[in-house]
Amino acid sequence: MILNDCGEIVKEEWLKTKEIREKVDLDYFVIMPNHLHGIVIIEGPEVVETHRDASQIQTERRRITDPSLRIVRNNLAHIIKGFKGSCTKSIRKSGHTTFKWQPRFYDHIIRNEKDLYRIRKYIDENPLKWQLGEDEEFE
Repeated sequence: MILNDCGEIVKEEWLKTKEIREKVDLDYFVIMPNHLHGIVIIEGPEVVETHRDASQIQTERRRITDPSLRIVRNNLAHIIKGFKGSCTKSIRKSGHTTFKWQPRFYDHIIRNEKDLYRIRKYIDENPLKWQLGEDEEFE
């Protein structure tokens, strides 16, 4: 794929993911004209903050006061939310003011080497399938 300026921003922000997030690494990825496929490796357990910690954290511009709330970090949803937010900010700042992501993302837990190989192959072959009009989710 030849990336346009938006694609270059997405690539830059994707690569930053492993630099700014502790215990996160990236494996195969490809940036497509209207989506991205990538493998995110999260090492170790999720970091869970207790309600005591949460009471000190600002979330969506309001203070968390409910002691039953727990904030989970270092999970895929948190990683993707941060990635999408950074991309959106940079892309809009570059002049593409109407840029937006689809609201959800597709995830799949890779459980073994066979699964990892299959998904890596899918990612690697996805640009060719796009050109042939065969781009689909994992089969």
